Amino acid sequence: MRLFSPLYDRAMRWARHRHAPRYLAGLSFAESSFFPIPPDVMLAPMTLAKPDKAWWFAFLTTVTSVLGGMFGYLIGVFAFEFVEPLLHQAGYWPQYLQAKAWFDEWGFWAVFLAGFSPIPYKVFTITAGVISMALVPFLVASAIGRGTRFFLVAALMAWGGERMERLLREYIDRIGWLLVLLAVVVFFLV
Repeated sequence: MRLFSPLYDRAMRWARHRHAPRYLAGLSFAESSFFPIPPDVMLAPMTLAKPDKAWWFAFLTTVTSVLGGMFGYLIGVFAFEFVEPLLHQAGYWPQYLQAKAWFDEWGFWAVFLAGFSPIPYKVFTITAGVISMALVPFLVASAIGRGTRFFLVAALMAWGGERMERLLREYIDRIGWLLVLLAVVVFFLV
């Protein structure tokens, strides 16, 4: 059943759209402070679609993500009372408590690792504001962590280029169904 290949084709068309960089910037900003979808889901296909712009896309994603991180920091400083119930409702409260513990122990490195890893970065940006982490180390750690992640994604996609795009297109339905099966297995195990 070919369910994922039409979605892949549509994603690649959108990745080539003239406004795609604006959407990538908006998603990168929002994900760092409140939105749940990581910018990698746009960065990867955009880089596959236009490998010659890989470094520009990675730079744009990094800068807007760090700016979004600053917004998350401000949320933590000025609006945590409003955000706290949302963290509970969204299921991010345990991650918030873990982030706070990591900040107490590692500070700068907690932000760096959160910026690079798939851990919800927004939890760390808000937590940094709540604990009033020094702004310059926060920005430096964010820029290094996020930049490393996004430049790595862009480099891998650009390196794969057209060949990777063709291979993905050929196997996307198998990959998609395998991921669905994996998600179902994980759901029943957890």
